[in-house]
Amino acid sequence: MTSDQKRQLEKQLWAIANDLRGKINADEYKNYILGFIFYKYLSEKQINFANKRLASSQLTYDQILDKDPKYIEMMQKYSVEDLGFFLRPDEIFSYLVARAKGEKGNNRFILEDLKRILNTIEQTSRATESEEDFTGLFSDVDLTSTKLGKTENAKNEIISEILIKLNEIDFDLDQSQSDMLGDAYEYLIGEFAAGAGKKAGEFYTPSQVSKLLAKLVTVGKKQVRSAYDPTCGSGSLLLKLRNHVEVSDYYGQDNTHTAFNLARMNMMLHDVPFARFDIKHGDTLTDDQFPKEKFEIIVANPPFSLTWKGEKDPVLAQDDRFTQYGRLAPKSAADYAFITHMLYHLADNGQMAVVVPHGVLFRSGAEGTIRKYIIEKQNVLDAVIGLPANLFFGTSIPACILVFHKCRKHDQDVFFIDASKEFEKGKNQNYLKDEHIQKIFETYVKREDVDKYAHKAPLSEIQENDYNLNIPRYVDTFEEEEPIDIQDVANQLKSLQKEEGALQAKIKSFCDELKIDTPF
Repeated sequence: MTSDQKRQLEKQLWAIANDLRGKINADEYKNYILGFIFYKYLSEKQINFANKRLASSQLTYDQILDKDPKYIEMMQKYSVEDLGFFLRPDEIFSYLVARAKGEKGNNRFILEDLKRILNTIEQTSRATESEEDFTGLFSDVDLTSTKLGKTENAKNEIISEILIKLNEIDFDLDQSQSDMLGDAYEYLIGEFAAGAGKKAGEFYTPSQVSKLLAKLVTVGKKQVRSAYDPTCGSGSLLLKLRNHVEVSDYYGQDNTHTAFNLARMNMMLHDVPFARFDIKHGDTLTDDQFPKEKFEIIVANPPFSLTWKGEKDPVLAQDDRFTQYGRLAPKSAADYAFITHMLYHLADNGQMAVVVPHGVLFRSGAEGTIRKYIIEKQNVLDAVIGLPANLFFGTSIPACILVFHKCRKHDQDVFFIDASKEFEKGKNQNYLKDEHIQKIFETYVKREDVDKYAHKAPLSEIQENDYNLNIPRYVDTFEEEEPIDIQDVANQLKSLQKEEGALQAKIKSFCDELKIDTPF
């Protein structure tokens, strides 16, 4: 699939989504579109897998329904082992579409069968290695919702319309192009996020920010054992790492059930086998699903200044992720709770990058105590990078990226970059262009001072600033104004006075002709 074909695929998928805008609430229709794309993807994976298995028998998958039942039993066994799920030939996406068109009899009502099939996909994984990856995967596709229509027939009509239109699109699941569909899926998630406003921040990090994080956190690495995102959303940050390093296993957790489902679907649509990813649902801070794991790469865009239990919870007050810093992050801002959670899970050869609000750099109290410990005792903070305002969904405030290394090559300084003034204005949000990303990355790698842009601050300088990391303390971006030429100003004033006198004379002459008083 070429880049033109990819754009065409994205255009086709978004056109179908747009058709639903006037029929289903904007907050809801993404769940149906994304869920049905995934169902079609699983169907085509099943067909391709089965046809390869049946090649020696000169049968195709759609032909075995009328054959010996052992064919189906055998195919289910192999499919669950390799794919993690199983769909019978009469449960395949295209078969259901044929039903909706009336090509498999006169009954075009498919709603009940669709409910059963989506449930079956989950059931076939029960008590197998893939169970956690498929359980509840379609829970956001609510086929009983009155938002689809007041009657069952009305619901059936709109669902059939979506499936029929999706069936016209060739997903082209050629193994070498498997990421194309996954990228198109992420494009859709991004488009939905752009229209979802504040809620979008729960499941999506803008693509260019993800790209920058992935480049920063993979410096010096070609292959990593594990990558982790404690607030993984749709999984886009984790998947961006694939463009820079080979990742063996992916781990993630998210407290939002919709994001939890999107992340699992996104992994599979990018052809990551179910055995190589482990995405959990739950509150990362209060219910850590990976208590013993250490990860080589960690990336995250946690919710900014989230309220959490903190010291009010006696269990958290004794949690090893937080206790060594002398204080817990304040109840009103969990930013440092996420940071110390990530540091706890970072392997000895690990690198991590996290997006945070600027307050993390300079707020005092408990946060100041934690910040000092991280810099002075652990010495793992490698860089602070200021970003432009209005980049993220859900907030217009400027954010920054903190880069951490467990084994720092440059352990006598912290590198500061102020990239806040270089961006492209968008209709609703600002965004980073590739040249902005490349400049930040190259400056970070070179680690040299750049006037009004970057500064390598010795630890002694940070200590003198009482461990305040506010970027303007280290990168002077003040633009001096041109010196004022007093004589030039006097000449301009004289010129204006002459023009004023000439204008007044014209007005007086005009008033005299009209025999009226002048206004001055």
